[in-house]
Amino acid sequence: MKARAVVATALVLACVLPCGLSGCRASESEGDAIEGEAAPDAARMAPDFTLEDLDGKLVKLSALRGKTVVIDFWATWCPPCEFQVPVLNAIHETWHDRGVVVLGISVDTEGREAVKPYAEKHGVRYTMLLGSEALARDFGAPGFPALVVVGPDGAIRSMHVGLVEEPELQQVLAEAGAPGKAG
Repeated sequence: MKARAVVATALVLACVLPCGLSGCRASESEGDAIEGEAAPDAARMAPDFTLEDLDGKLVKLSALRGKTVVIDFWATWCPPCEFQVPVLNAIHETWHDRGVVVLGISVDTEGREAVKPYAEKHGVRYTMLLGSEALARDFGAPGFPALVVVGPDGAIRSMHVGLVEEPELQQVLAEAGAPGKAG
């Protein structure tokens, strides 16, 4: 049994170490992923989009005005992205009744065929959308996972590339104008 645990740990490290826990680059031609929070432009409005969820329903960002929106740009080929799912599930469960919407936007070119089984396997409970690397770049994401918090006014309040822990994300949500933490 110990041997299996050692092998499992080695496999996880072999998958995570090439990208690091901070994030994965979108492609070789792009710059290195930036770890940590990047200050958004002053009052930069989030680019609007209309994307399909995993059931084919359209979701439009501008229709969510008045809510704080957490957007996670991610990919099935990005090992660190997998580790962000439990944090985003917790944020979704804790904050959704307070006007916070969590959206996972996949940049996978294989679309629904790759994303839906991944979401089911990893127990994703927030809305998953089918996006693109181009949309992620429009938001300023240089790598994945990239987490963007859009305030109720539609302005980008925060950008973080790499993994984000739940307490840090809760603080960012409070600073972005989200109503108090659900209890």
